[in-house]
Amino acid sequence: MITVERLSYAYPLTSQPALWDISFSVPDGQFCALVGPNGAGKSTLCYALSGFIPHFYHGTIQGRVDVAGLNVGVTPLGELAGTVGLVFQNPFNQITGARFTVRGEVAFGLESLGVPREEILIRTDEALAMVGLEGLAERSPYELSGGQQQRLAIASVVVMRPKVLILDEPTSQLDPVGTKDVFASLATLAAGGGMTVILVEHKLEWVASFADRVIALADGRVIADGGPREVLTSSAVAASQVGQTRYTLAARLAQQRGLADVDAPLPVTLDQALDFFESEPTQADD
Repeated sequence: MITVERLSYAYPLTSQPALWDISFSVPDGQFCALVGPNGAGKSTLCYALSGFIPHFYHGTIQGRVDVAGLNVGVTPLGELAGTVGLVFQNPFNQITGARFTVRGEVAFGLESLGVPREEILIRTDEALAMVGLEGLAERSPYELSGGQQQRLAIASVVVMRPKVLILDEPTSQLDPVGTKDVFASLATLAAGGGMTVILVEHKLEWVASFADRVIALADGRVIADGGPREVLTSSAVAASQVGQTRYTLAARLAQQRGLADVDAPLPVTLDQALDFFESEPTQADD
């Protein structure tokens, strides 16, 4: 579904590349999380996958990005929009203002494409339910809280049923319950609906629990790529500013103090942590 080959990119009037020699592929229906410290290149990579680079953000680009068989570098944004959906970090930037209600805002894209009314109603209700806004369908988008506007932005993209859904920190304004609901919905879209999901996120516990795969970035480069447990406990990630889950941190401290098996795999989720701390401590050889 997604193939990135030796992608490098520098914004205009800058000498330091935001992305440097990045290559990876993502199959259909995978839920892939991008993690890394601020300035790692995560948002820039989202723009490259969705076509905003190079069609909106210019600069110096090398390499190739293919999404669903389309060469992003030469395919017009209007054509890419039917295949790739992008949810921005700031939801206010994504509200069109073309409709007076939440329901109308979500339906606007489908109306623009001439989708039959009956299908619009069904898909709009499904999208609103997915993000927990069904009770606010008749309210003005501008009367919503920041977190609710973020849910609205997600619904407005999901309703279009893109083959690839890219989200740049979509839960930054959501409480833990709302965050869990969004993660669970995204996992369902990937596993059940076959939608490929690329998610930029700092909430590592949720990434560890729901993502199929994690790609860690630092200084515009890929420093780790694999399953959540493999990546989030790797030495490369530990040496960077990506961070670690509270379960990994607790387990590392326990190993250092001889309170846990030094050879046991480090946990990244609560269930893994329970298994880890139930094991008998084993001291390392002197």
